[in-house]
Amino acid sequence: MKPGHLWLRLALLGASLPAALGWMDPGPSRGLNVGVGDAQAEVFSPSVFVCLAGLSGHDGLPASCGKKFCSRGSRCMISRETGEPECRCLEACRPSYMPVCGSDGRFYENHCELHRAACLLEKKILIVHSKDCFLKDDPCTVADYARLKNVLLALQTRQRPLPDGDSRQDPASQKRLLVESLFTDLDADGDGQLSSSELAQHVLKEQDLEEDFLGCSPSDLLRFDDYNNDGSLALHELYTAFQVVQLRLAPEERVSVATVTVGLSIVLTCAIRGDLRPPIVWKRNGLALNFMALEDISDFGEDNSLYITKVTTVHMGNYTCHASGHDELFQTHVLQVNVPPVIRVYPETQAQEPGVAASLRCHAEGIPMPRITWLKNGMDVSTQMSKQLSLLANGSELHISSVRYEDTGAYTCIAKNEVGVDEDISSLFIEDSARKTLANILWREEGLSVGNMFYVFSDDGIIILHPVDCEIQRHLKPTEKIFMSYEEICPQGERNATQPCQWASAVNIRHRYIYVAQPALNRVLVVDVQAQKVLQSIGVDPLPAKLSYDKSHDQVWVLSWGDIHKSHPSLQVITEASTGQGQHLIRTPFAGVDDFFIPPTNLIINHIRFGFIFNKSDPAVHKVDLETLVLLKTISLQSHGCVPRAMAHSHLGGYFFIQCREDSPPASAAQLLLDSVTDSVVGPNGDVTGTPHVSPDGRFVVSAAPSSPQLHVQEITLQGHIQTLYSLPLSQGVSDVAFQPSFTQGNQYYVYASADMEPDLLFLELSTGQMGALKNLQEPPTGPAQPWGGARRIVRDSGLFGQYLLTPAQESLFLINGRQSTLHCEVSGVRRGTTAVWVGEV
Repeated sequence: MKPGHLWLRLALLGASLPAALGWMDPGPSRGLNVGVGDAQAEVFSPSVFVCLAGLSGHDGLPASCGKKFCSRGSRCMISRETGEPECRCLEACRPSYMPVCGSDGRFYENHCELHRAACLLEKKILIVHSKDCFLKDDPCTVADYARLKNVLLALQTRQRPLPDGDSRQDPASQKRLLVESLFTDLDADGDGQLSSSELAQHVLKEQDLEEDFLGCSPSDLLRFDDYNNDGSLALHELYTAFQVVQLRLAPEERVSVATVTVGLSIVLTCAIRGDLRPPIVWKRNGLALNFMALEDISDFGEDNSLYITKVTTVHMGNYTCHASGHDELFQTHVLQVNVPPVIRVYPETQAQEPGVAASLRCHAEGIPMPRITWLKNGMDVSTQMSKQLSLLANGSELHISSVRYEDTGAYTCIAKNEVGVDEDISSLFIEDSARKTLANILWREEGLSVGNMFYVFSDDGIIILHPVDCEIQRHLKPTEKIFMSYEEICPQGERNATQPCQWASAVNIRHRYIYVAQPALNRVLVVDVQAQKVLQSIGVDPLPAKLSYDKSHDQVWVLSWGDIHKSHPSLQVITEASTGQGQHLIRTPFAGVDDFFIPPTNLIINHIRFGFIFNKSDPAVHKVDLETLVLLKTISLQSHGCVPRAMAHSHLGGYFFIQCREDSPPASAAQLLLDSVTDSVVGPNGDVTGTPHVSPDGRFVVSAAPSSPQLHVQEITLQGHIQTLYSLPLSQGVSDVAFQPSFTQGNQYYVYASADMEPDLLFLELSTGQMGALKNLQEPPTGPAQPWGGARRIVRDSGLFGQYLLTPAQESLFLINGRQSTLHCEVSGVRRGTTAVWVGEV
């Protein structure tokens, strides 16, 4: 019992409890504190006794007696002879019938009489919690009575076998049916009560089994289990006698929907009720939660409720409860998590000349899906709709077909749902650019002249590509010097022999820097986006093959192989990555790492605490703390025979999708689902195979692989449930995929997928399954030429508000217009640009 509940009950009970236990009220002058203290010490803990005795010392008692401790059955009095406090046995107890048995073999009417006797006899008498004391001289002991009940049920089973349908039920239900059958047979007059004569008649019918009953007979049912002392047994009393659990759940309560706002706490209470109800078991995804040491599910309470603290979107989903051992009757709690809107506008500021088109876009996420409205200088634009001014994609884009000077203003995007509102401003200036006004100058100084570019790492150095104009804005050749060390970007070989640059992996650091790995040179280059130069190189362990940016802690994780056989892999971490210089390189303690996964952030989830690493031959994933670099736990995949190859994550429902290696047993070829709330394997993800890719908002999962001509599309609902939308057969495997927000439907996505061996690019509207293809984009790059090479043909999107995608061929780059799903242009002369990064507004 919790302390708060204890004091509440004490306040409600007051002084009535001592009387119920048989304590006399000696009055204030006779040491009331001791009498109450004894009574409470019997029912509650010793610490409560001390608290009560201490408090009663302020109720007019002499301080000397208030500090005197007396045992149960005695009270404190001030001696008339000495004037000192002393303990004396109670003169009498209040009449009360709450029978107890003493260890001396005697029967006492209540607790007080037992302790008073112990005081008078000056010996220790303990309470014996057994019915045998009451039945000391009775031939029917408790053990014999238990045997009698077993014999009665066995006899009933032989005499009244259960029908075939009932015999297939669980043991608890079968026992209930037997007891009901026994009650019907015993109730000769059918009045719903078993009298002593009816029980005695049952003995006469079964003389041949009388010896099996030992010293007991069915009449003892009335003596042992007539709890209301009315001289007869009702069915519910017979249920109690035979320990039949009676559980109830109203049909309308079988499914309960609970809604909570992210960041708050919630209590889920199980509605299953009944006599002798066992403890409640809570499950999520079929996994029992009661015995897990979970950080955010911390207390089950006295009423077996489930407490979830600081709810996030990973907690959404179904929770079931049932009584232990009775899982056939369960209640489902559907936990829905509401999230206030979070929005981004694009561009924040723009300057346009009169007569051109201008678009202002607003992306909003939240649960339920937010509604978007626009204001111009504080006025609702919905009243100003015309051919010139229109709203697209459910209001997420405000389009002006031909801007005029009066269109200058502050356009406020407002996103609202049931739990909150968010807003941001996109400013539009309509001015003649030839006048070089302040608005134009500020617009260009904000970095738009160096942002919104693709950085492509090719055989011939670094290509900075402007997608709108389809122009190479800057080309950093292999011989260009690194700013801080004066080394060449790609050093020449022996005797100044020209050799291609070799790149492995690149990451965008908050649109300020790009970190790119050079495996053959055992280093990572840092590219300054604003200056469009290579700022410095960072030496790392041999053969850095993969980089990943942990935005939550501003650090870049570097996986090095050690050699081409991956015989000495290592993980290092570059801290303070966004500072561009002064970083520290930390070696992690993890050995034998084959790959790792750090979940991405998004508008709703902006902080990630944990990552995962896995080894080449180990059927397990290892959870690590991204801040402290400490291994937290190992999650075994042994029972599914899965050696992990890749992972993906969705914050909706907290699912991790694990791709198993192709050399795993055939039975484990399907993806596995891992629950991030319990860190437990839920089971296979249906029959889905391939590498999982999750859309930026966490709603769609696209799975494909170069070795499988199949593309699976799933959706995670806003209730956290995974549902398969469709599976599409393809002519051959998929090399890479990229997500593109829809320009016609708000909060919808297209996916673009490059073929592994063919010069085609597929595009698919995820919500409808409508598919198309861009053909003849030339042959994909050959290779991979090096063992650390990635996909044969990558696809890179241009961020949340971008409309262009990039994919390389053998000696050129293709830019796709995602708004129109058409080829935008080809940039030739770029050989093997298989490593690329998008940089948005700087």
